Amino acid sequence: MKQKKRLFGTDGIRGKANCYPMEPELILNLGRAAAAVFKNGNQKQRIVIGKDTRLSGYMLETALSSGICSMGADVMLVGPLPTPAIAFITRSMRADAGIVISASHNSYDDNGIKFFDRFGYKLPDSMEREMESLVQSKLKDIQVPQSQHIGRAWRIDDAQGRYIQFLKNAFPHKLNLSGFRIVLDCAHGAAYKAAPLVLEELGAEVITLGITPDGININDGCGSLHPEKMCQLVQMTGADVGIALDGDADRLIMCDEKGHIIDGDAIMALAAINLKKRGKLKNDTVVATVMSNLALDAVLNDHDIRVCRAGVGDRHVIAMMREYDANLGGEQSGHMIFLDHNTTGDGVVGALKILEIMKRDDIPLSMLATVFDPYPQVNVNVEIMRRLEFDSIPELSRAVNSYKTELGDDGRLLIRYSGTENIARVMVEGKNYQRVDVIANEIAGLISSHLN
Repeated sequence: MKQKKRLFGTDGIRGKANCYPMEPELILNLGRAAAAVFKNGNQKQRIVIGKDTRLSGYMLETALSSGICSMGADVMLVGPLPTPAIAFITRSMRADAGIVISASHNSYDDNGIKFFDRFGYKLPDSMEREMESLVQSKLKDIQVPQSQHIGRAWRIDDAQGRYIQFLKNAFPHKLNLSGFRIVLDCAHGAAYKAAPLVLEELGAEVITLGITPDGININDGCGSLHPEKMCQLVQMTGADVGIALDGDADRLIMCDEKGHIIDGDAIMALAAINLKKRGKLKNDTVVATVMSNLALDAVLNDHDIRVCRAGVGDRHVIAMMREYDANLGGEQSGHMIFLDHNTTGDGVVGALKILEIMKRDDIPLSMLATVFDPYPQVNVNVEIMRRLEFDSIPELSRAVNSYKTELGDDGRLLIRYSGTENIARVMVEGKNYQRVDVIANEIAGLISSHLN
């Protein structure tokens, strides 16, 4: 029997808009399945739906709402808002679940669906599999309510204001951003309104990029994946700092006043050391991922801070944070999780935490960032036509084992498949950049030759 294709990947469901699985018929059934899985006894459910600025968001929002309402649940529509805002709104409004329509950092022609439980946490695998099973069985065991019990959908007009106030409360009341000039790139995405307003209301002068979404320009040469314009504008305008978000604003990349990039690992290092100094780093522990630079362990260990490593994806980071009772975690790619403030990666909260350190200590970001000196690291993405277990390819397996032995304790070699794209990712790290670059490209070449 042919195996059914999995719907859920590393972070929800994702694919080309108007193609399987991101097509209206399937998404309508996904809405029905979600209403069934989140059912809470005989109590009428309420489910929050938010989205980013992609053109296809209108189509998918309507399909999801229809499916949920057809199962007797109510829908609260908040429109374009960051992914972390949906986690917050879901909690604050005591909803049964939250759903985000977004493909995060991908281009506009992709879209995706992410789920939060009523506490604002991403779902465990078991709940995703339950939904997936219902959709794939075409909901044959689901009882549809009678017409008088169909749900309603309405818009929450003040959702943006609620989130802005939430963000401002993440910044100390006794501090403000007066005197700061900030370049902010919102990637034409979900934070295009909220993020500039927060920084301005806290007193900063804000120079904006990526705040005119048209449905197709999200992440297009801008945002956290393309911070070059932000860096240039910081240098041109004499700004104190640059902030770049991705399409759903759960990622953050910064640059200092000289235009040098400050990635997720550096942000984690700065935040962890500062929290430890003030006695606010729970259990002296930070949760990173297997992709974080080895230098993160070295610098934090020097400050008696333990680094734990989770699998790739902020939901895996958060799961480990909850397991170890940690309040700080993140990814090199820019997901920053401050569990004292939000239950998922929040790019604006992450930026505010770094701005707080700069303001409190009166030190420019370039000087703060000297605490973190990353090992040379090369990442190569390889487009593939098929997927095999890497260990099942003898030539590749031999090369990987040989290079891992060569790198020893001073380096790492990781290969993995993307959870959302037909890509294999190669990461090599070590003390010698030239050698690291050679190894990464040789492994990438082997993967390409065997999987295409």
